[in-house]
Amino acid sequence: MTVYQPAVTEKKWVRRALLSIALTFISACLILPLLMVLYEALRSGWDVYLASITEPDALAAIRLTLLVAAISVPLNLVFGVMASWAIAKFDFFGKRFLLTLIDLPFSVSPVIAGLVFILLFGTGGWFGDEMTAMGWQIVFAVPGIVLATLFVTFPFVARELIPLMQSQGTDEEEAARVLGASGWTIFTRVTLPNIKWGLLYGVILCNARAMGDFGAVSVVSGHIRGVTNTLPLHVEVVYNEYQFTAAFACASLLAFLAIITLIIKEIFYRNLQNQRVKS
Repeated sequence: MTVYQPAVTEKKWVRRALLSIALTFISACLILPLLMVLYEALRSGWDVYLASITEPDALAAIRLTLLVAAISVPLNLVFGVMASWAIAKFDFFGKRFLLTLIDLPFSVSPVIAGLVFILLFGTGGWFGDEMTAMGWQIVFAVPGIVLATLFVTFPFVARELIPLMQSQGTDEEEAARVLGASGWTIFTRVTLPNIKWGLLYGVILCNARAMGDFGAVSVVSGHIRGVTNTLPLHVEVVYNEYQFTAAFACASLLAFLAIITLIIKEIFYRNLQNQRVKS
């Protein structure tokens, strides 16, 4: 009879101590601040809370946040699928360079990214005067916010799909090609069903970052109240004006979004892990 030895040999008190430290750290840094946001948002009552999130500037910020996410997430989805397909299924010159570019937003500060767009499209920038002459306003307008959001979010979908596609290989696609399937048929009938959970997982992460980004958007938005302020920027504005209840009320919307995102992400993550085990 085979006796299996546990992989972890530490004593129980060591494991319990490590678990207690981890739970204490998580509670102090994550759970407690979240509960404080909800408490401060609701401390003055539901009427004040509802008034804070339905006043015109707050509604404008919510609409702009949803609009930017609705534009940037589908664009990142298309880019992520195309880049992942090219990197995982083909060998070409510059492949490593493309991977490096995809990881660039992870290493570059969002504030620097915003400053780059100011340099490119702002007044006196490389293309700013030409854009103004054509009647196109990029910075301090919605297009600039979308560009900044695209920059900080485009790695999320690609970085979820690339390892998944690489682990699956090309056998199924090659078999479909031998049987006479077209490229579009191969993608929709073979590749897409195999990557759907990873794709949805990446989209959820991309959407969460698009709605919650502050640094790059803050630089290119101009902080025009009711026009170019997204929800995170609106929280900063009202907090600096000492409207604490309004600030925490709007922040609670972002916190609620984060909780929903985590729940959906966990569901998709489990399906993704099951898919990787099967592949």
